[in-house]
Amino acid sequence: MDKALYIAMTGAKHNMMAQTNHANNMANLSTDGFRADFAQARSMPVYYGDGHPTRAFALTESPATDFSPGPMKQTGRDLDIAIQGDGFIAVQAPDGTEAYTRAGSLSIDPNGILRNSAGLAVMGNDGPIALPALQKMEIGIDGTLSIVAQGQGPEAMVEIDRIKLVNPDLQNMTKGEDGLFRQIVGGDAFPDAAVTVVSGSLEGSNVNAIHEFTQILSLSRQYEMQLKLMSTVKENSEHSARLLQIS
Repeated sequence: MDKALYIAMTGAKHNMMAQTNHANNMANLSTDGFRADFAQARSMPVYYGDGHPTRAFALTESPATDFSPGPMKQTGRDLDIAIQGDGFIAVQAPDGTEAYTRAGSLSIDPNGILRNSAGLAVMGNDGPIALPALQKMEIGIDGTLSIVAQGQGPEAMVEIDRIKLVNPDLQNMTKGEDGLFRQIVGGDAFPDAAVTVVSGSLEGSNVNAIHEFTQILSLSRQYEMQLKLMSTVKENSEHSARLLQIS
């Protein structure tokens, strides 16, 4: 009895964890550049040292991220960029390390630092991009930043820096709890001149709302099934106890 109860209990627990994964995907349905997380379940043997394992438990895990592209949407805003095809924008994470994102809604803070929608500094050729006072800026297809300094005319446009665009091996990428991507091994990724961007556009989330919703419903039914199994095991245990008392 305890074997079935243990499996049902861990199954119910991890059904809830899987629902959390899919709920997070749903919550980021409109988050620019978001990449959905996969979820999978499997059984794992329980080892108590030497001997044959007689118990198993259910395990839910997020083994990978869906790197398929999201829909492109035009905004007409000069500081909005979307990566064409593969690649990432390098940003400075809150802990000071380099991380990568597809979110390309940029802005300039009062100190002249170019930041993304999450407030993270965008990396350039020599670290975070710092801009002088300007009245116009254009972002080239290769991430080059061209500006017209404050008080100058259009003919005075000059290149000042270049957004660091990278295209690391996706098998070597991991997604953190902050939604940023990092290389598992190898440190910071190298710039890749083949990565290009489209100015005046943003890439939307690649979450499939219908898929996520149906998965949440399916997991909810599975959770109810696990609870019913736990209740059945309890009833069987009570019946067994009464039979032993009679004998």
